[in-house]
Amino acid sequence: MDKTVKTFQKNKFQEIRVGVTHYEGNDLIDIRTWSQPKGSEEKIRTSKGISINVKLYPELKGAVLLLEKALKENNFI
Repeated sequence: MDKTVKTFQKNKFQEIRVGVTHYEGNDLIDIRTWSQPKGSEEKIRTSKGISINVKLYPELKGAVLLLEKALKENNFI
């Protein structure tokens, strides 16, 4: 199962895709950069990103919540 749940622009030629994938018997959360090569209309998956087992979701969620707190404390958001 491959499912992208969120896509957002990183810059003019790259985007970040967040989703769930299955690889070699493992269900993974995948956060990856996709890039648009010159002369192409389509973006391709790059090696830049992270894939972690879905069982680690609580740890990832906790880290994102702590990140949000730090961003607010430093007036970034």
